[in-house]
Amino acid sequence: MRAVIQRVSEASVAIAGEVVARIGTGLLVLVGVETGDSTEDAHWLAGKIAQLRIFADDTSKMNLSVVEADGGMLVVSQFTLVAATAKGNRPSFIRAARPEEAVPLYELFLAALEPLVGQRPERGVFAADMRVALVNDGPVTIVIDSRRRE
Repeated sequence: MRAVIQRVSEASVAIAGEVVARIGTGLLVLVGVETGDSTEDAHWLAGKIAQLRIFADDTSKMNLSVVEADGGMLVVSQFTLVAATAKGNRPSFIRAARPEEAVPLYELFLAALEPLVGQRPERGVFAADMRVALVNDGPVTIVIDSRRRE
């Protein structure tokens, strides 16, 4: 599983012009599920994101997790994160997991994240045409891939 984590001062998801999810300060997490990802990947990624210390402490040092910063979470599925771009100019999405594999892992990731952050993450709608708006704070953007744990 691959995630792009953005520290935000606000973020939202709209579908057909209607806002379906919104947070203030917190993390916007875009998640892509790749063929062959496992339940272990979902749990590992949830743990890593919940503990990621990218919020400023009282000395302005990035030292606090989203929980310690009392931030919100907005999680959006995004299959394009696993695009193959090495050949040609058109991305290939052949490595993206099919919905029957991706949806359960996405839902498991959300379920694993909830007790770690002490709140139900806000979320987009899987496979919907979404408009994601955000104000990136910093900017701070981090990419984590469960297959690259070294």
